[in-house]
Amino acid sequence: MTVLAPPPDRVARSSNPTGGRSKPVVWMVLPALVMFTAFGVVPLLGVLGLSFTQWDGIGEIKPAGLDSWTAVFTEPGLLHSLWVTFLVMALSWVFQTPMSLLIGVFLAAHKRYRGFLAVLYFIPLLLSSAAIAITFSALLNPNFGLGAGLGIEWLNQDWLGQGNLALGVLVFVVSWQFIPFHSLIYQGGIRQIPTSMFEAAEIDGAGKVRTFFSITLPQLKYTIITSSTLMVVGSLTFFDLIFVLTGGGPGDSTRVLALEMYQTGFKANLMGPASVIAVILVLVGLGLALLLRRLGGGSSTDSQLEGA
Repeated sequence: MTVLAPPPDRVARSSNPTGGRSKPVVWMVLPALVMFTAFGVVPLLGVLGLSFTQWDGIGEIKPAGLDSWTAVFTEPGLLHSLWVTFLVMALSWVFQTPMSLLIGVFLAAHKRYRGFLAVLYFIPLLLSSAAIAITFSALLNPNFGLGAGLGIEWLNQDWLGQGNLALGVLVFVVSWQFIPFHSLIYQGGIRQIPTSMFEAAEIDGAGKVRTFFSITLPQLKYTIITSSTLMVVGSLTFFDLIFVLTGGGPGDSTRVLALEMYQTGFKANLMGPASVIAVILVLVGLGLALLLRRLGGGSSTDSQLEGA
């Protein structure tokens, strides 16, 4: 039997350790790099530069040194806004993570109506945050809202007029909007777990609860880190929903750092201090992302089946 040799050009391509693909890969990455630099790095450097200036948004930009930084860090409202931001972040994570995980497990296991339910659960994420805020504000109105219409006394409260209630409503609305997104993340993570692991657990006599805590949850380690990172860092940018729903009130009970930045820059016309707050938001988000990555024991993009 005669063995045919591969063509010379194919031999040459296979002998190349890079496969001749290094240049195309560079050209494929270049557009994304240019976009990230133009719309990410350059604006960030611009905001950092503005934090050392004095500007009202219209007139001349004047150098101010560290005056804006000093003004922000000596402002008592900064610590309160930072506390409210972390409080909303923590409560949102505590509420969203278990619900997203359970819904993701349910959607991954339910075969018959999985597609329909996935679309149904995804609807809140497609709605505008401003529209959601207006809707919940009308539903929770103590005069003509849901409680008054149904005659349920418990619902007929001034939900947005009391500090603790307003904060609870804010966390609930935020969670209601973003739980579908994280449910899809967990659903995709569960589908990556080999079915042989579940079959082995079933043969060993493990029930659904034992299987969940012994197989499903450990295998979703990096998925949980990824979801938590998106959830925590994303909570730093909550603005439109809070602005429409509570406006930071009552008082300053829901005045998060992003809202503080807006009111400082566009209501008080202090672009220097507003830029300082923006830089603080970036640093806090970066620090939290690195902390979560560290707590995960490695990269959140590592293989989900590591150690399986």
